[in-house]
This record gives sequence, C-alpha cells and structure tokens, in this order.
Amino acid sequence: MPTATISPRSQIGLIAEVRGPVVDIVCDTLPPLHRALFSAIDHETYVFEVYMHLDEHKVRAITLHRTAGLTRGMAVYDSAAPLQVPVTPDCLGRLLNVFGEPLDEGLPLQALQFRNVLAKPVDLHEAVAAGGILETGIKAIDLLCPFIKGGKTGLFGGAGVGKTVLIMEFMRAIVALHQGVSVFAGVGERIREGHELWHEMRQTGVMDHALMVFGQMDESPGVRFRVGLTALTYAEYLRDTLGKEVLFLMDNAFRFVQAGSEISGLLGRMPATVGYQPTLMSEVAELQDRITSTHHGNITAVQAIYVPADDMTDPAVSAILGHLDTTVILSRAQASKGIYPAVDPLASGSKMMDRYFLGDRHYSVAERVREHLARYRELEDIITMLGIEELSEKDRKVVVRARKLQRYLTQPFHVVAEHTGIKGASVPLNETLADCEAFLRGDFDQFSEDRCYMRGAMKETL
Repeated sequence: MPTATISPRSQIGLIAEVRGPVVDIVCDTLPPLHRALFSAIDHETYVFEVYMHLDEHKVRAITLHRTAGLTRGMAVYDSAAPLQVPVTPDCLGRLLNVFGEPLDEGLPLQALQFRNVLAKPVDLHEAVAAGGILETGIKAIDLLCPFIKGGKTGLFGGAGVGKTVLIMEFMRAIVALHQGVSVFAGVGERIREGHELWHEMRQTGVMDHALMVFGQMDESPGVRFRVGLTALTYAEYLRDTLGKEVLFLMDNAFRFVQAGSEISGLLGRMPATVGYQPTLMSEVAELQDRITSTHHGNITAVQAIYVPADDMTDPAVSAILGHLDTTVILSRAQASKGIYPAVDPLASGSKMMDRYFLGDRHYSVAERVREHLARYRELEDIITMLGIEELSEKDRKVVVRARKLQRYLTQPFHVVAEHTGIKGASVPLNETLADCEAFLRGDFDQFSEDRCYMRGAMKETL
C-alpha cells in the first residue's frame, strides 16, 4: 500500500498500545472487521488488519509488518477497504509478497484493477463440479491416486522424500500437457527453500507460466495467515481472465493453520482441541471453499501438508482432510528403497476411485495393481526369513510381478534431469494402463527388474 495514499482526511485514530504483532488503536469511528489500516514512518508504510472490536472506541489489529519503530500516539489512517492486491495478466513470471509487491527486484505490477484478498467463494450456480482426471504424466499418481480437474489434492510428506521435486514436476506438466498456468503459495517458507525453488523453476523454464507468492517464516503471523489467500486471489483472477487450467500449489497448509493459532492466542481467545484455535474449521473452510472451478476455467489445488508426529487424527490434519478429493502419501520407506516418486501405493487414494468416474478399465487395472502390491507387502517378512522359494507358485508369480510393478511406477523427472543425468519421462495414462495390464498378464516376466526401473513407458525398453 503506497505512502502516497495517506492524507490527513483519512486519519481514523491513534495507536494506544503495541504488544508484539498486536496493536490496539483508539478510533473516532470503529472500522469494520478485517479493514486494512495503515501508519507511516519515514516513507515506510505499516499495514494493520482489524480483528476485534474492544469497545466503542478501540479496536485490536494484527500488524502485517515488523513492529519496530511503532510508538504510542502515532496516527493511523483508513484505507477504506480490506487488504487488496494489484492484479494484471503480467503477474505471470513474478515473485510477490502478501501485498502483491515484487520480491524479485522487478518493477511493481502495473495494476489494471485491485482485488480483495478476503473474497467470498463463487456462487453455487456458477461453480462447476469435478469434470474428469487431470493427467500429470506421472505413472504412480495417474494410475493410483489421480488428480481431479477442479479438485483438491493433499501431498503428505516429510523432509527429503521428494515433495518439492514433485510439486515442480506438477507445474511443468500443467504447462506442457494442458497449456495452463501455476500459482505457488509459500506459507511460512524458509528463505533457503524459497530461493532454491525460485532459481530451479527459472532454470527449467517453468517460471514464465507461474506466479509465486511468499510469506516467509520470520514474518508476522498475519502475513503467514493471509499469504495463501493472496495467492488464491491471483489464481481466481487468472482463472476468470485467462480461462486456463490453473494449478494452485500451497506449501505448507499446516503452517497456515499454525499462523491462525498464533493469531487466536494473540487475540486472547480460549484454545480448543489440542490447543488449536476454536475457529479452526471455519478458517480452513474459508480457504478451501474458494478453490473452485467455474465456466471460465478450472482451479486444481495441490497442498503439501505436514503431519504432526505422523498422527493423521490431529485436528488440523483432519480439518484439511475433510476438504480433499485425493490423498498422496509420500513414504520415507519408499524413498529409502530408491523408489521415486516415493508414493505409498496402498496408503494413497482418491474419493473418485470408482468405476463410474474412472471407467471399468482404469478402475480394474488400479485395483489389480494394488492387490499385487498389497500381497507382496504381506509376504515380505516371510521372504526375508525363509526365502522366496518357500512360497507357493501362485504367490511367487505375484511377488515377481509386484516387484516389477513397483519399479515400473518409478519415473525420471524433467525438472531434475540436469542433476541426475537421466532424461525426464512423461507417460500418458493410456500407456500406463496398457503396460500395467501387460505386467499383470505376465508379458514381462522374463524381464529383469532393472529394465523396469526409472523408465517411461515399457515400449522404450523393447
């Protein structure tokens, strides 16, 4: 919000108290909740968001900047609007903060219009239901836990299991396969992670069709709480103006919940279950319900989610899970075996895994692949202790085919080809289904496991 907007006529009150990121403001006229107020020191603007009315002349706000330099008695001005960001088709290729200001040393956006960060979801009559599978070219995901056009996918994984690489490959796939665009929200990102991601995306040519919005880990909880909504505002704008497939990525949705918990504590609200804010469900819904497709275009969301203590029943995880269509579990056990992407095929899944939505062929192949992998997992301990020779002939066939399927579902990615020296592969769903059917029939029983590992379609090995 530029300093030039400040004028004596817009003064609304004075700062009465500053406690960390919490600022109490005495006002002549109470501003509505979530109104953006601001103050200025030496040409630097401080933005506050109103969260609570304390009495008829005092409000409590959360600052969206560091509070160093703020003093009692400072003038506070009214922006006459909630928090807004400038939107323009030229936002693609840029790295922005929660206010839509550049973090990439580029020129400020020449806004055609401003949009409120806190917007309502589209009306029900404008929303479009899930309309099929969004192919990614990644075999394990397209087969076992397919993305739904206009749906929401949760990517559950810790550090070092390939979450960032997978996100980058999704962004590349949207550009290459669907001529779409991506919007990335870095919620509470470490500066190192954000810097590396930005540079890798530029090197791989993905950045020209993407927009990144960052709220860093050292910033105010107000910034971390709103940066996801800022990114979603840009995604909605790109959906409505360009009419393209928009991929909305958030890393990490759990940090959004954490920021809301911090704000709740700062405002003095009584904590609820396991110390989370009492408004947890409504805050998660406020974000998730805006991820919607319309007749203008689709927004498909992929959200990385940290699971505290690997407890999927944690209230924050449960609140997010209720909104997801697809769940992708990245397993450290898979990664330790060299299986990349490290998708756990038995724990991952989609609400749309049924014959009506996927069709008989896709559903049947996916179920048979799961059955083979599940049987192999059951027999692993017996094989380790007694050897595969002790199994029945039927089980031996299942194990041999399951091991080859497990390796077939690995894949080299385009975005890391420069580091690995292996050319990236993208496999259409029809080829994946045909290959899996061939594995299940035993057509590749004579192949070694190495011939199935880190390949695209099997026709490349024939």
